[in-house]
Amino acid sequence: MTQVRLALLNAAYDGEETRRNFRRELDASLAEFDITDGDLPETFAYDGVVITGSRASVYWDEPWIEPAKEWVAEAIDRDIPFLGVCWGHQLLADVLGGAVDDMGEYEVGYSEIEHTGDSSLFDGIDSRFTAYTSHSDAVLELPPGATPIAENEYSNHGYRAGRVFGVQFHPEFDQATMRKLLHNKELEDETRERLLADVTDENHAKTRPASLVFENFTEYVRELQRNAVADGARDVSV
Repeated sequence: MTQVRLALLNAAYDGEETRRNFRRELDASLAEFDITDGDLPETFAYDGVVITGSRASVYWDEPWIEPAKEWVAEAIDRDIPFLGVCWGHQLLADVLGGAVDDMGEYEVGYSEIEHTGDSSLFDGIDSRFTAYTSHSDAVLELPPGATPIAENEYSNHGYRAGRVFGVQFHPEFDQATMRKLLHNKELEDETRERLLADVTDENHAKTRPASLVFENFTEYVRELQRNAVADGARDVSV
């Protein structure tokens, strides 16, 4: 199996836990960039790019956000495939001309999500599945030409725009990450305790199929590589 080279744009300010989760889930050669410190790739020599979640909002006036958007926009123009998760999902929508804003409520914990079945990103995942969620911003308007591929009663949870994919849920989360998030979030004590009580082995097992989006994305990138090689061989033979 060909190993793909991915740029991981880590937008988590405390990025160690995020790094651990994505490195566990992505079967690829990863070059990681801590974009909250202004660290962006110097080239576009990657087979694909993955953008993580963040406690930031894409519309904040943080000095690192606009340069990140500019790099992402150029990479998209170069036809590099992308997968955005949570904040990454929102950033990609913003760059492509969609609308992101506070949705007026907070979705957190285990959520039920439905996908349309029209995208290989969800191969092997039931049409209705369980995933970890934690967001109050959402993609309120999809980018022009984007196709919705997952949703629930809160918001869009997945779209595709050409070679760009976004998912609002967190397929990379593990139980330790969810517990840490719930301890750190500003929640009423009763709500926090109720959500923490739900973080069980049984519930975590229900989320594991959602992590197939990583395998499916890397397989999509491999397929693009194979097609490029085949096209190149045909060009040479002509």
